[in-house]
Amino acid sequence: MTPTGFAALEAELKQLKAVERPAIIKAISEAREHGDLSENAEYHSAREKQSFIEGRIKELEGVLGLAEVIDPTKLAGSIKFGAKVTLVDEDTDEEKTWQIVGEHEANIEKGLLNIKSPIARALIGKDEGDSVEVRTPGGEKSYEVLKIEYS
Repeated sequence: MTPTGFAALEAELKQLKAVERPAIIKAISEAREHGDLSENAEYHSAREKQSFIEGRIKELEGVLGLAEVIDPTKLAGSIKFGAKVTLVDEDTDEEKTWQIVGEHEANIEKGLLNIKSPIARALIGKDEGDSVEVRTPGGEKSYEVLKIEYS
């Protein structure tokens, strides 16, 4: 996991523990005061949300407890975890830039590519100027590696 991804998950965990958990406990308490719990939609909704929050807290604690943080700024050379890679699609000449990150911090819309994805697996070990063939659900894609950065 990158330091940025670790910090983001840590911040989410703090938010859940310090803000979300106390708010949902208060909401459950208020819903209880409304009487009959068997037909109290507010109570059941709050309990469901509480269950989700507690599950997410446990998940984040587990992930953070086992995380190995790798600082990409200390790396160089061919493509490996943490690399920010600029590619050009050899068919459409469209440029794309992705950073290869751990699965818990991956977000394709933000350009964060899961290390376990087909594209990331195909890129590992490649150098600038190399051509990469990737089998995607949409078919075969060919990319050329334009630039590799570790920042």
